[in-house]
Amino acid sequence: MKGYTRAQLALRNGQDREEIWCAYKGKIYDVSSSRLWRNGHHYEHWAGQDLTKELGDAPHTEKVFARFSVIGRLKPVSES
Repeated sequence: MKGYTRAQLALRNGQDREEIWCAYKGKIYDVSSSRLWRNGHHYEHWAGQDLTKELGDAPHTEKVFARFSVIGRLKPVSES
């Protein structure tokens, strides 16, 4: 699985490029097809970021990511 740095992930925020990606538990998901992520944000959550810590504030569980494709892994800071 291809690895992406946090800087590469940040470019997929729905504003700098058409791709809308977010990371969760080290995996990067393509959420571009979701109308809920249009314009790169979903309620108070922003695309192009690692949302692992933020999921606790969401009204759903991590199962929400099952409907999206994993397109890569988030490289640890030590690999960046």
